Amino acid sequence: MTRKAFDYALEEMHNDVLRMGSMVEKQIHQCIEALAKQDEKLAKETIKNDDLVDSLYREIEDKCIKLTAKEQPLAIDLRTIFTTARIITDLERMADHAVDISKIAIKLKGEKYVKKLIDIGKMSKIVNDMIKRALDAYVDRSVDEAYGACEMDDEIDRLYKHVFKELIEIMSEDSDKINQITQLLFVCKYLERIADHVTNICEGTIYLVTGEQKDLNE
Repeated sequence: MTRKAFDYALEEMHNDVLRMGSMVEKQIHQCIEALAKQDEKLAKETIKNDDLVDSLYREIEDKCIKLTAKEQPLAIDLRTIFTTARIITDLERMADHAVDISKIAIKLKGEKYVKKLIDIGKMSKIVNDMIKRALDAYVDRSVDEAYGACEMDDEIDRLYKHVFKELIEIMSEDSDKINQITQLLFVCKYLERIADHVTNICEGTIYLVTGEQKDLNE
């Protein structure tokens, strides 16, 4: 493979990552919409579409392996391939959490919620904004943009603590709603974990640009 062909293969892999990121972003938006609107059909569609994410994950992973094994990549090429492998792993796990939330949406269909899902909606919006910003940082090789996306995680943590406290208080007053509240607490935890995976993606971009390993999930 010529250098030109190798660069083309890297660019193709790069575009695949962006396509996967867009798919995952849609999954997260749909699972929260399904939960808010108690839309069982949309929840099942979101679960079904996870197969597409998994398929693309395997496709990109295979490209990473082949580019590493068959060629003689430069140090920056190896960083690119390694970062790509890390990013798609985080994206795949984020999609899994969207499936988890969709399953909860199905469990809670028809129930009257103990509270409006305003804060969960806010968490979802921030998470999707984080994903957009993290992928932009990856595209632009922007360390500043990567750090900017990570800073948004602080608001996710703040909202998570607020909703957790509020739901626990409601649970203490109405024991009949323990199951629903537990499920909603899981939703908040999944969104918080998705934000952590976005932070991992930002760490990958920082490593790609600088060669430095950063732990921003502290």
